[in-house]
Amino acid sequence: MKEILELLSAYNCASDSEISIKKRFIEFVEINKDCFERHLLIGHITASAFVFDPKKHKTLLLHHKKLNKWLQPGGHCDGEQDTLAVALKEVFEETGLRIENIGQEIFDLDIHTIPENKGVPEHEHFDVRYLLLADSKSPLDQNHETNQLKWIDLSEMEEYTTEESLMRMKNKLKLV
Repeated sequence: MKEILELLSAYNCASDSEISIKKRFIEFVEINKDCFERHLLIGHITASAFVFDPKKHKTLLLHHKKLNKWLQPGGHCDGEQDTLAVALKEVFEETGLRIENIGQEIFDLDIHTIPENKGVPEHEHFDVRYLLLADSKSPLDQNHETNQLKWIDLSEMEEYTTEESLMRMKNKLKLV
């Protein structure tokens, strides 16, 4: 628990709107000792990755079956408190890419609502996001949770998604 609180405290907000997200995140972790477990039905911590090619011209998105949206790879921590390890694991499971980015700071934080599905009530995901690099020519291996994987040129991203949090991460690339 100490590690995530240290990571959250060190996170530099790029905008005023992120300050309230960071504050809610820290409060959530401090109040909910089982915040990494998906059985916490009010919400739980998840981890994801905004994967870009080394020139930062393309991002890897997946079309999520359950949510019917283009999103970045990511998923539940299921008790694991190392959010970077979870993000790397999820990228591999959902895309087949093995990425070795170790010791990285948080790139973005997001809190979003997940709708009720198959008896699991509506809840929030407190998503810790990392910026990872991969070769856009590497072969991809789609899993059962996705309809499609695709490297998308950043200039065409709005044709696939207008999710505010994805646009925020795209805009943050200019600062990196």
